[in-house]
Amino acid sequence: MQLDVFQVDAFSSKIFGGNPAAVCPLDVWLPDETLQLIAAENNLSETAYFVRSGEVFQLRWFTPAVEVDLCGHATLAAAWVLFNQLAEPTDLLRFSTRSGELGVRREGDRLFMDFPAKQPEEVDPPPGLLQALGLRCAEALYRTDDYVVVVEDEAIIADLQPDFAALAAFDVRGIVVTAPSHAFDFVSRWFGPRVGVNEDPVTGSAHTSLAPYWAHRLGKTVLSAEQGGVRKGQLICELLDNSRVIISGHGVLFMRGTIFI
Repeated sequence: MQLDVFQVDAFSSKIFGGNPAAVCPLDVWLPDETLQLIAAENNLSETAYFVRSGEVFQLRWFTPAVEVDLCGHATLAAAWVLFNQLAEPTDLLRFSTRSGELGVRREGDRLFMDFPAKQPEEVDPPPGLLQALGLRCAEALYRTDDYVVVVEDEAIIADLQPDFAALAAFDVRGIVVTAPSHAFDFVSRWFGPRVGVNEDPVTGSAHTSLAPYWAHRLGKTVLSAEQGGVRKGQLICELLDNSRVIISGHGVLFMRGTIFI
């Protein structure tokens, strides 16, 4: 069997930026074991698969280790492939996912994803979390499906050198560290060794938690954001009144090929 595969740098308008995701269009679903093996072989933070079902596309995301409930950058990459490589004529795509129906629309060369917002709840730091991140203190700690660690200065984020083995012990999808920024409304880095991704350059799904926090703190509903360490990407988040967040960015094709299985 031969499968098309695309590698798209999401949340970037230039290759070698943003977050790379693999995208595999399918006619029918393959066994879950095969999907997981392909994702492990791709060795990217996410591989997205989609199957058309009438006017909707069924969409799933796999890290090299597990299937996940929501992934922003691989959703953007899948939409970019449909729009720019597979000539979908519509300007609005509908995806059926484990997190409900997600919409992606295009305006020019920018893609806008409609995701459910998550309200972070403040919690006490679990023993060892700050030490695993290499932090002595934090302004606050919140939890959704990730821990959200707030620090006072973006320079702290740039210097982070986490202990990934220690972070993998915490029973959350990942840990995001965030701070206010001079060039953007906020910046962040996201670590997910528990799901097989030590650091994800740009995690769209993490911004479903970050956007509500920063919108409340800054008193604004449209926010600019940058995520990443050595490799970075940029996003715009718009918090809506209906508990949804619009996350937008660019994509660029790095590679197109064929998988033989």
